[in-house]
Amino acid sequence: MMRRCELPARDLRLLDPLFVYPSTVLGRERAIVVNLEQIRCVITADEVLLLNSLDSYVLQYAAELQRRLLQRAEGDELPFEFRALELALEAACSFLDAQAAELEIEAYPLLDELTSKISTLNLEHVRRLKSRLVALTRRVQKVRDEIEQLMDDDGDMAEMYLTEKKLRMESSVFGDQSLLGYNSAGAAGTSASAPVSPVSSPTESRKLEKAFSLCRSRHDSVKSSDNTTIEHIQELEMLLEAYFVVIDSTLNKLTSLKEYIDDTEDFINIQLDNVRNQLIQFELLLTTATFVVAIFGVVAGVFGMNFETTVFKIQNAFQWVLVITGVVGAFIFYSFLWFFKYKRLMPL
Repeated sequence: MMRRCELPARDLRLLDPLFVYPSTVLGRERAIVVNLEQIRCVITADEVLLLNSLDSYVLQYAAELQRRLLQRAEGDELPFEFRALELALEAACSFLDAQAAELEIEAYPLLDELTSKISTLNLEHVRRLKSRLVALTRRVQKVRDEIEQLMDDDGDMAEMYLTEKKLRMESSVFGDQSLLGYNSAGAAGTSASAPVSPVSSPTESRKLEKAFSLCRSRHDSVKSSDNTTIEHIQELEMLLEAYFVVIDSTLNKLTSLKEYIDDTEDFINIQLDNVRNQLIQFELLLTTATFVVAIFGVVAGVFGMNFETTVFKIQNAFQWVLVITGVVGAFIFYSFLWFFKYKRLMPL
């Protein structure tokens, strides 16, 4: 394949099915190296060399390419390499879009369930879902960047027009052979017809005019081929723009899904913060109540000491002590509540 397509070894390493490489489309002198998801192939002006031919996506690609090649489109047709590249882009974009749609179908119900019921199992599912989303977004972004890079570089697009380069090479070889045969015949004819005369004969002048007309025709053909190349570059750019819109739409889907996940995470964090605040408020009330109850303990400890006092001789002294202590404790408790609300430590 390296000799047949004039490819370096590093380009073939990108096509190895055993390794995972990011999506890449490379234009070479005689081939286009395509690595788009499952489709890994080498496209020339006449054929497509597919790797991993037992894969179902590769078999679908080959069958669809054969079907499209049998159909003749009306008007101007794209070159063979562009049709093969178009089908590879279509297969990659369709595959990524299908994965994005499948991820959306699985994600939105799970996220809605998580907002209503926060559990460890649901959080684990969302974590795995987010990992898949990040990996898929990276793959889609790489395909999008590769298409955008090709669209921004006219040189790369011109390099990918293999049919035009093949026709130029064939016409150049054919023109050189024709000119070589004509010069050989002309040299032989000149030596036989006019050995010494400095003045050109009518036959020689006609031959010179023919040679000049051949040069002019070859120059005009180069100009026309350049114009044809520009036209086909525009066709390739329009083709790439179509699939750029498709892959950009897939990327927007994944971006929207990521934003939805981020919003769900923010909502869950708000809920957890609210629960945490409620726990802190309950702890604050419990601490205040514990402080008030501790006052009763202090009073009970003081009156429980073994010393003589006239307070115990007063009638109903124990009830009065309880009442006064309770009133003081309630006053202290509500004073703390007022202070907490004044400092906005608790809701009003």
